[in-house]
Amino acid sequence: EEQQKAAGASAEVIRLTVGLEDPEDIIADLKQALDGIDGGDVPDALTEFGGRCPENAQFGTKCLLGGQQPDPSSGARVPPVCFSTGFNFKGTSDAADKFNLAAFGPIYSRLGNPTNDALEAKIAALEGGMACLTVASGHAAQHLAFSNLMRRGDNFVTTNKLYGGSVTQFNRLFEQFGWEARFCAVDDYAAIEKAIDDKTKAVYCESISNPEGMMMDLKKIADIAHAKGLPLIVDNTSATPYLCRPFEHGADIVVHSLTKFMNGHGNALGGAIVEKGDFNWGANPDKFPILAKPCDSYHGMVFYDVFGKDGPVAEMFGTKGKTGMSFAIAARALGLRDAGPSMAPMNAFLINTGIETLPLRMAKHCSNAMAVAEFLAGHEKVAAVSYTGLPSNKNNSLIKQYCPNGSGSLFTFSLKGGFEAAKKVVNSVKMISLVANLGDCRTLVAHPASMMHRQLNEEQQKAAGASAEVIRLTVGLEDPEDIIADLKQALDGIDGGDVPDALTEFGGRCPENAQFGTKCLLGGQQPDPSSGARVPPVCFSTGFNFKGTSDAADKFN
Repeated sequence: EEQQKAAGASAEVIRLTVGLEDPEDIIADLKQALDGIDGGDVPDALTEFGGRCPENAQFGTKCLLGGQQPDPSSGARVPPVCFSTGFNFKGTSDAADKFNLAAFGPIYSRLGNPTNDALEAKIAALEGGMACLTVASGHAAQHLAFSNLMRRGDNFVTTNKLYGGSVTQFNRLFEQFGWEARFCAVDDYAAIEKAIDDKTKAVYCESISNPEGMMMDLKKIADIAHAKGLPLIVDNTSATPYLCRPFEHGADIVVHSLTKFMNGHGNALGGAIVEKGDFNWGANPDKFPILAKPCDSYHGMVFYDVFGKDGPVAEMFGTKGKTGMSFAIAARALGLRDAGPSMAPMNAFLINTGIETLPLRMAKHCSNAMAVAEFLAGHEKVAAVSYTGLPSNKNNSLIKQYCPNGSGSLFTFSLKGGFEAAKKVVNSVKMISLVANLGDCRTLVAHPASMMHRQLNEEQQKAAGASAEVIRLTVGLEDPEDIIADLKQALDGIDGGDVPDALTEFGGRCPENAQFGTKCLLGGQQPDPSSGARVPPVCFSTGFNFKGTSDAADKFN
């Protein structure tokens, strides 16, 4: 007792380390505990572990605790990684029920895994959806979402400001299936409406477009889709639910490449399909037969009748008449079952961990991006900057309407010197990494015409905002002074000596006089000399080769 008192740990003392939840939620939990001091007895040994997400939690708290249930056997605070490919059944009846979609529960990790389940519940909570399915990548999410709706001869209407990989997926892979993508200018609403016909199954857009960073008028596009009895599918990768929640503006399905800002660390691939849950697929069964007509794979079951907003499953969840999960269940039970693009549980764990800091990261991404965009807009060698956060941007009022927390960190800028100047700047940055990714905690640069949009023709590149003189930037979490200094030296060198197209070493190195935040990201890191890996590789080798006996002797000595 004397030692406890000396250590500041007397019996009446409580230790608290305050985390990153929203302060309102922390204070509310403490208040209800303090207010209950004079109430009834609370047993010393509780029947279950604490650490659960409050029912009406704020966004930041959901990022930490949403979808998480403490492990019932160990109480583990971090969701465990479940590496099991298969799961025990409680006899043949339990197995039959789960295979027949009459009961929820893990079957086989191609169809679902407890680690993935926790991530799915968190993402659904953050987007304000009823259900979520995680898959191997953003491309896989798009593929499975459209496979729920499309049959040979069907089409969907999409805006033309898209990630280059989506354009090639829609134009090449989907064309193989007999699915037609009809591209329309993002602000030509009459053209979007005109492109819809009896075989159209959905309207699609990105919330914030890649690479240009343009904000879509989601409500206007949703109104067009709904007037024709169609769902709006929105790719929310670049915005994340921290900046924009498309369901609040009329979207019916949200897809993500979780690889990007949601994960935020460039160390795991993943995708997600999120269902709001209130679209009436059963209103026109001939339009949506996969969801609203009997399915032979499940003995004539109709997905919408069982899992839709008016079905028994919605009643079980207490959401009958409001929201269901027929789209997400069908994507899992049909698309994921048959195509198999499953997310690895380790990736689910890494992405879940990344989401814990989403509000902090996105706020810093946005403030850094504004500083960098302002610098670029004032540079004499820059022709244009597409950042919607700039008051001069034609999209500024839309970004304020849909993204009140900030304008994101994805945008492009073009150079007065054209294609050659763009290549020179990209090849001259030293700290900024030339990487085919976005939404990393580190600043990434890309030359879309040479990379993600390389497979498009010149006209398609221009329509996508990826002309030859354009550079894409996703501003990271380094100190803004260091990002600007790297861009400045690259821009200032445009009129200098030649910079080779093929450099002798990878970039993405820590500046010599880096600020503290930049050192936290890049300090001590050298890009892997063989692969250029942006994230330091994990080395599982217990032993290492020597370059002969002299090398071995020198190292042992």
